[in-house]
Amino acid sequence: MNDNLDYRVQAELFPAPRHRHGQLAYHRFDSLAEALRFAMEELSAPQLTGAFIEADEVRYSAAEIAALYNASGYPLTRKSN
Repeated sequence: MNDNLDYRVQAELFPAPRHRHGQLAYHRFDSLAEALRFAMEELSAPQLTGAFIEADEVRYSAAEIAALYNASGYPLTRKSN
């Protein structure tokens, strides 16, 4: 992943197509870091599959979301298991 990633840029979370009319809806976040945290800590595995985050005109898939959240440069405190 990009070591120069700016986790402070605004981000949008788009649900997987099959979840658009269900519990999960589009969300806008003040930062990419907050969007990543929400996706990884609040979404179920089925909700995360097919969802994507867009930030600074770049789309991140579920696998990329997980990688960014687990990266050493991630600036927020992660939820303890």
